[in-house]
Amino acid sequence: MSTFTPTHRWRFFRAGGFDQVKLETGADLMNLDQLDQKLWVALACPIAGLEFDPKMAALLDTDQDGRIRAPEVIAAVKWAGALLKDHDLLVKGGDSVPLAAINEANPEGAEILAAAKQILDRLGRPKAESIYLADAADAGQLFAATLFNGDGVIIPDSAGETAARAVIEDIAACIGTTMDRSGKPGIDQSKADAFFAQCAEFDAWWQAAEKDAGILPLGEKTAAAAAAVKAAQVKVDDFFGRCRLAAFDARIAAVLNRKEEDYAPILIRDISINASELAGFPLAEAAAGKPLPLQGAVNPAHAATLAAMREAAVQPLLGDTLELTEAGWAAVQARLAPFAAWQAAQAGAAAGKLGVARVRQLLAGSARGDIDALLARDRSFERQAGAIAGIEKLIRFVRDLHKLCINFVNFKNLYAGDAPAIFQTGMLYLDHRSCHLCLSVDDAGRHSVMAGLAGAFLAYADCARKGTGEKLSIVAVFSQGDDENLMVGRNGVFYDRKGRDYDATITKILPNPISLREAFWSPYKKVVRLIEEQVSKRASAADSATTAQLAAGVPSAAPAKLKFDPSVVALISVAVGSLAAAFTTFLAFLGKFAAWQLPLLVCGIMLIISGPSVLLAFVKLRRRNLGPILDANGWAINSTARINVPFGTRLTDIAKLPPGSTIDIHDRYAEKSAVLPKIVVVVLIVAWFFAFIWDMGILRGWTKDWKTPLGKTPAPLTDTNAASTNK
Repeated sequence: MSTFTPTHRWRFFRAGGFDQVKLETGADLMNLDQLDQKLWVALACPIAGLEFDPKMAALLDTDQDGRIRAPEVIAAVKWAGALLKDHDLLVKGGDSVPLAAINEANPEGAEILAAAKQILDRLGRPKAESIYLADAADAGQLFAATLFNGDGVIIPDSAGETAARAVIEDIAACIGTTMDRSGKPGIDQSKADAFFAQCAEFDAWWQAAEKDAGILPLGEKTAAAAAAVKAAQVKVDDFFGRCRLAAFDARIAAVLNRKEEDYAPILIRDISINASELAGFPLAEAAAGKPLPLQGAVNPAHAATLAAMREAAVQPLLGDTLELTEAGWAAVQARLAPFAAWQAAQAGAAAGKLGVARVRQLLAGSARGDIDALLARDRSFERQAGAIAGIEKLIRFVRDLHKLCINFVNFKNLYAGDAPAIFQTGMLYLDHRSCHLCLSVDDAGRHSVMAGLAGAFLAYADCARKGTGEKLSIVAVFSQGDDENLMVGRNGVFYDRKGRDYDATITKILPNPISLREAFWSPYKKVVRLIEEQVSKRASAADSATTAQLAAGVPSAAPAKLKFDPSVVALISVAVGSLAAAFTTFLAFLGKFAAWQLPLLVCGIMLIISGPSVLLAFVKLRRRNLGPILDANGWAINSTARINVPFGTRLTDIAKLPPGSTIDIHDRYAEKSAVLPKIVVVVLIVAWFFAFIWDMGILRGWTKDWKTPLGKTPAPLTDTNAASTNK
């Protein structure tokens, strides 16, 4: 049994160019709070975009900010460890927990153990020794679906067919709802308290009006009278304002009312009964000291509004009259002013939707006590709900907590290769290669800003399944081969972690060296491409010139006979001479070297050309870093996480024939090669070989005992010949 040790002895392994802690025992996990976080590979990661149980990620994200942080990982380990007798279960994993492993000495552990036994008993397995995740999950769903499930939320069904059901519905309509654990809308204690507080405020507000007769001069009809007056106020004020102007200066009386020509655009069309075209015209004909007629000679567009005001306000307050003087208008407004002030100070507006009668009924009856009793009954199941949720949480932690740690505290899964890391979304097949390091991205443009610092060759691709319409975007790391056939628009196939295939199309590339072999041949490929481009341009220009000449037409007259120009011959001679001189100089340069040294000279020249490119690629390949790629996805990588050449060869596989395969090298469509170049190559190799053994004296050593032809004697060895031979 693993226990917490104040001075835990850590063990590390080196991978990716840095040291990573080993997490192989329960004691390692239980002492994570002692491990210096500078030695953690990551300190935070998003819960989205991971090949990880989303429910488990949500359990770890205790502050619900969408991220898993180091303190949350430590807290999860401590919680699970306190409920287990054997901490090594967190490393062994599995989707079940033995009942004997639950620590009943811990109060929460005792509750979880009792809940586990109760679940197994209901499932008909009272003698089972372990409880599985499916058992706990099913029990949690069944318990959540009950009317009282311990979440402190009641739904209308919780009250059955009693009067409290209508109260719950009233609270929901006025204050809003809270989702019950079952997924249905309901109310909790805070909403109930807020509702009844609103009811009390609304009732007190009404009592203030009932105690002051001036606030409700017409009783319950005061609100309708105030509304009718407010609807007509603008036009009535306008009428009396025009009358005052007419009294001030009689000369403008005619101007205050519309002229005959103003009616012409209206009269040429059919006029409706309410004459809405006249809405902007005065309410009635204005004159000095004239009262407002409430019916008859009034603007048809506002006749109904005036009639409603007369019936609701003027007649009850001023008596039965067909005219309204300016003094009477002021009196009506003064009588209704206290009501307007009282209405502006309304309290408990949310509960006021129900009306004062319903509010007072709720306050006077047992509604408050009934709701509180239902909420208390639901809360009484809180411990049982917590225990059921706790057993499911514990099993998930046993199954997945170690998996998270070896993809967070260290990157064992990534570097060991025994299982994909949780951030690897699948595998991309493209250009005779398979890329294992593929990550999902939301925005390739934003992601590439940070990921470009990784120094790796990155290809962004959009993936889609036409059959189901599923889409995703990925970034793949190419770490073997070359980039000759990698370009935007190329298609491949992406397989996610579930084995589903997607059509993948490259949309963006961040070029960087892929291999040393590619870097060695890169200068020569650039020269070849440059020559091809120049030849293509020259050929295109020549073709365009020829086409232009043909388009201009062939002249009918025969062309004049070209005259011989001696300067052309001179120029050709000079050119041939220059080429011959250059070739002679080149041969003279080569003559300074022995024949066997010429291949070494060629190799040296190639190293001079390719050396800088290879050296630069070597430096960049050593500096490839996974950190910026993950940081761009929301991780907080705390180490270098190198992608060196050996590790890179594992992340990208190149097509190879299976072991034991045979191949028929006969290609019926193979391009036929000329024989002469092969003969020249063979002759050069043979000549170099004989020159080499001659310069080394090997050939003369072989031939010194050869007999001379008959009739000839060997020449005497002079001092010069002897010196040459010795040399």
